[in-house]
Amino acid sequence: MKKLVSSVLVLCMIAVALAGCGNKSTETTKATEATASTESAVSTEAVSETQAAEGEAATVQVYIAASLSNAMDEISANYKSVQPNVDLVFNAGSSGKLQTQIEEGGACDVFFSAATKQMNALVEGGYVQEADVTDLLENKVQLIKPAGTETKVTGFENITDAANLALAADTVPVGQYAREIFDNLGITDQVMAMEINECEDVSAVLAAVSEGSNEVGIVYATDAASVADKVDVIATANDTELKSKVIYPVGLVKNTEADDAEVAAAKAFVDYLKTPEATSVFEKYGFTVNQ
Repeated sequence: MKKLVSSVLVLCMIAVALAGCGNKSTETTKATEATASTESAVSTEAVSETQAAEGEAATVQVYIAASLSNAMDEISANYKSVQPNVDLVFNAGSSGKLQTQIEEGGACDVFFSAATKQMNALVEGGYVQEADVTDLLENKVQLIKPAGTETKVTGFENITDAANLALAADTVPVGQYAREIFDNLGITDQVMAMEINECEDVSAVLAAVSEGSNEVGIVYATDAASVADKVDVIATANDTELKSKVIYPVGLVKNTEADDAEVAAAKAFVDYLKTPEATSVFEKYGFTVNQ
């Protein structure tokens, strides 16, 4: 009888132990599943936040004045790390030609001009809203010659002492600024009687002088600085010679072909151009941030 009771007690103890193990296993499994579920939710949320920060995939058409090319190439590379899903497509040229392209229906989301004249014309034409324009940068106008060469020219006032002149067309901002200098100095007729190599944009003027094709030329300070080993600066236009400030406005263009993602991406890029990260690049290339 005692043996029977002992056997029953042993069996009961084993059953209790097994039941305890079973409960612990179940609790452990539930805890593991709960942890995995939480981690999955956190991971999904993190991915969603990252996608929101990066923005939707979009292509932004950016029309820029030729003198902005070097700075914008660097800014574009930097922006890729900020918005990897956004592709920036640049169309560089004279601001006058870019204005015409926009007026003729060219697909453009952002216009960055080398003068306010072209931007103002687009605002008046309804292609750009005035509220979407920022006068972001300022530049200077300089008279240059090929590096190491001799010339009798010492400034804008005796520019006619040169054998020839590289001059941007009057539809190009730097060409317009140059002609304003001539008018203010009262030498327009004499300059126009010179041998002039009329260039389609400031890049062409810079190339003509740096290659030695022309004795002197008129460009922006940022352009001269970009090839400092190839050109020498003769003079920088002062406030008496050039009364207009050389302002670079940037604005959003009403692109009827753009979808919502592209419109949002264009606005985000213009906002980025105003940040210290972007303006420091402009300053590196010789621009002044307009205050």
